[in-house]
Amino acid sequence: MRRKLAAGNWKMNGTSAALAELAELARRHPDAAVDILVCPPATLIDRAVRVVPDSAIAIGGQDCHASDAGAHTGDVSAAMLTDAGARYAIVGHSERRQDHGESNVDVRAKAEAAMRAGLTAIVCLGESLAQREAGETLDVIAAQLNGSVPDGATAETLVIAYEPIWAIGTGRVPTISQIAEVHDFIRSELLQRFGPDVGQTIRLLYGGSVKPENAGEIFAVADVDGALVGGASLKAADFSPIITALEASL
Repeated sequence: MRRKLAAGNWKMNGTSAALAELAELARRHPDAAVDILVCPPATLIDRAVRVVPDSAIAIGGQDCHASDAGAHTGDVSAAMLTDAGARYAIVGHSERRQDHGESNVDVRAKAEAAMRAGLTAIVCLGESLAQREAGETLDVIAAQLNGSVPDGATAETLVIAYEPIWAIGTGRVPTISQIAEVHDFIRSELLQRFGPDVGQTIRLLYGGSVKPENAGEIFAVADVDGALVGGASLKAADFSPIITALEASL
């Protein structure tokens, strides 16, 4: 049985004042029936871990470098994330792929680095609006899966997040049938590549304009094991109902 995961990505938002929202989230969910993850900016990871000790909330990083150490000014290694108390690392988010030109090869190397450091890598996949309208969605997802996901991945080291680029922060959400089609396809690809023992246990998240108003319907889709939430994760009052909706889907 795959344990559900509600993951929040704060992106480039949050200073020390935002840690109060994290504390409030922990107060609201002292005994969560699902896994809860918050990925704040790297500057807050160490403090975030100290704000929610012995709670249901895990802390993660939003990215990591493929190298374990070296002359990479401004970058953060997976080992540094682990040292700060992180347990997950998001890699391959569409904003990294677009803004920093990251390829599938780059993302795979980062995922491998995260795994070496003992982190669970959340590998992000997603098509553009042009690719969706051209009927290329499944081809794009297949290429990203094959190129970005390392060999030897397990349910403990890998989470997949499907985030259609055109739905991230836009308020536009794919239809339930579109979400179901892609998640079913990802599951079938994982089963073919890793076999049933692993392919059936890797968690698949949906991300892209997830809100309390639509979360329940999305979580009812087969093979949607949770969500990767952006803007709605910044405030406990917004993220908490999404977590509650995920618990209600059990």
